[in-house]
Amino acid sequence: MLHNLYDALDNKYAEMVDIRRYLHQHPEVSYKEYKTAEYIANYYKNMGVEVRTHVGGNGIVAKIHGNKQGPTVALRADFDALPIQDEKDVPYKSTVPGVMHACGHDGHTATLLVLAKTLHEMKDQLAGTFVLIHQHAEEFAPGGAISMIEDGCLEGVDVIFGTHLWATTPTGTIEYRVGPIMAAADRFEIKVQGSGGHGAHPHTTKDAIVIGSQLVMNLQQIVSRRVDPIESAVVTLGSFVAENPFNVIADAAKLGGTVRTFSEDVRSQIEVEIERIVKGTCIASDSTYTYAFHRGYPAVVNHKEQTDFLVEAAENVPGVKTVQETAPQMGGEDFAYYLQHVPGTFFFTGAMPVDVSTAYPHHHPKFDIDEKAMLIAAKTLGTAALNFITKEKSEKAKV
Repeated sequence: MLHNLYDALDNKYAEMVDIRRYLHQHPEVSYKEYKTAEYIANYYKNMGVEVRTHVGGNGIVAKIHGNKQGPTVALRADFDALPIQDEKDVPYKSTVPGVMHACGHDGHTATLLVLAKTLHEMKDQLAGTFVLIHQHAEEFAPGGAISMIEDGCLEGVDVIFGTHLWATTPTGTIEYRVGPIMAAADRFEIKVQGSGGHGAHPHTTKDAIVIGSQLVMNLQQIVSRRVDPIESAVVTLGSFVAENPFNVIADAAKLGGTVRTFSEDVRSQIEVEIERIVKGTCIASDSTYTYAFHRGYPAVVNHKEQTDFLVEAAENVPGVKTVQETAPQMGGEDFAYYLQHVPGTFFFTGAMPVDVSTAYPHHHPKFDIDEKAMLIAAKTLGTAALNFITKEKSEKAKV
């Protein structure tokens, strides 16, 4: 069975590349992926596959039913792009100014579409049901996963698998982790309200830039002095805005940043600690403030049984050279929500472009992938899905 799957995917590799390059040339940002969603839906409709559109927004869910009874396996791919200018010099460069697939979601979509087509062609030989979840808006919280779940995309699903093409890891590598593999991704906003004035008379002002600068330094103490060193956390200030003429002391300053954690306790602790430091700093400078903490995606926490199962499946996939445990990544992913509802695992598929010593990272204007990684991802996801169904049927037969 698996050999038939692998051969069929090999024969469709050119189609996979064509789909990925078409999507790469026509990217759409989060919550505005209308044409991309239409493209995905039409692909399934043309195959005669059951498909539901506008799931939780722009999401698409297709179902392929095997010829025999069996469990239901969900496979997920995201399809939104980023507001980044494509700076690559390639024939498939983005045609949309200021928008590009800088995270591999075009490759995720091509991988799942062609895998679905292959499973559909094999359906008379298969048992169980395959749910293909094409998710919108992964890049921008609250994200598409939570709304798709609320709209029923996981109804009847027994297990879910997902992968991310990872451009900084060599092609042929599958990386996994039991437990937290990606961090909770939150953001915060601070406004310091001082009292501006003439640059020649600082004693009559409450300088928002000085106060904001103190905050930048004080907030660094949260991770180094307030969080248990056994835990992992990041507090990053990414924005500091206080525009004024050169001879004017700032009346107000706005700061923004992100917090990354794996533990919910640490996540809540940092939310409180930030305001405590902001409040104390502003009291000391006789200024006021506003503070908002926006919770994004929770940590992606893989289930042990399904992760162990994925590892066993990946070790026998053609093209996979290395299956290795990875350190947790501080990037965020709303695949986390699926894992809060059904057992499953999320893993990385190495996709480092050939002939490079250092690949451009995700969200970089020159980001690209080794397209052969899509074939490995499709075979790994397909193997996990088919093996899971076989395993579940076998265990039920024993009972």
